[in-house]
Amino acid sequence: MAQVSVSSAAQATIGDSEFDRDTAVTRREPGVYDIDLSAGWTIINAVNGGYLLAVLGRALGDALPHSDPFTISAHYLTASHPGPAVIRTDVVRTGRTLSTGTASLFQYDDEGAEVERIRVLASYGDLGSLPDDVRTSAKPPQFPPVEQCFGAQDGPSPVEGSSAITQRLDLRLDPSTVGWAIGAPSGKGEMRAWFGLADGRDADPLSLLLAVDALPPTAFEMGLKGWVPTVELTVHVRCRPAPGPLRVSITTRNLAGGFLEEDAEVWDSADRLVAQSRQLARAKLR
Repeated sequence: MAQVSVSSAAQATIGDSEFDRDTAVTRREPGVYDIDLSAGWTIINAVNGGYLLAVLGRALGDALPHSDPFTISAHYLTASHPGPAVIRTDVVRTGRTLSTGTASLFQYDDEGAEVERIRVLASYGDLGSLPDDVRTSAKPPQFPPVEQCFGAQDGPSPVEGSSAITQRLDLRLDPSTVGWAIGAPSGKGEMRAWFGLADGRDADPLSLLLAVDALPPTAFEMGLKGWVPTVELTVHVRCRPAPGPLRVSITTRNLAGGFLEEDAEVWDSADRLVAQSRQLARAKLR
């Protein structure tokens, strides 16, 4: 069983936390939402892809008759930056147990023209209505307890430029996956960590969309450096997470042609697999 908490800081609550405020969207009219993307979730000079997915996920949760993301697939078209953005949603289909919709996020270039940043297709439902029957061969990742893992304060910034997102997360990395931080990467495409939000807010289905893309890239442990931008990311949310820290395990088996895949699993404090994802990302080889 996982430990009860990652941080002893005062707990923020779901609906009243920095994550909730920074992913809040304002409905301008049916299917159109406004948001000011926060600089607090940037890495290098771009907004983190998991944060963006949570923003779009929140808009779709308002636009669709169901509130919980079951599966959401995103294509990242151009890098997003802090500042105003517009989200446009479209309801594709509604049913008794699942509803499907699309959403796109737009920003403006220097001439004031709209530029599409990210486009998603998602199916939503009610996680609370799912049966309890679980048949699985998946096992929770095994790594040291929180106090034996490393946080952002224990090492240098992983990249040059903004690392503001690290101040909003409570990440504790498995020591066996931090060789890159001391110039001795393992050569394995693995990254594992305890995950929480810095203000103590418990996880919910929306924050799982952030968790799958919040760890340092597996490319670092493969000896590569620099930004690893996401091309496509698909997340499956399997159930509501129990209170307490999450364990995130990410692996890469194949880097070829300058692209790699990252397969993530997210486990909650009750040893349940609460989310899975796969993304295709571009790696800087030189």
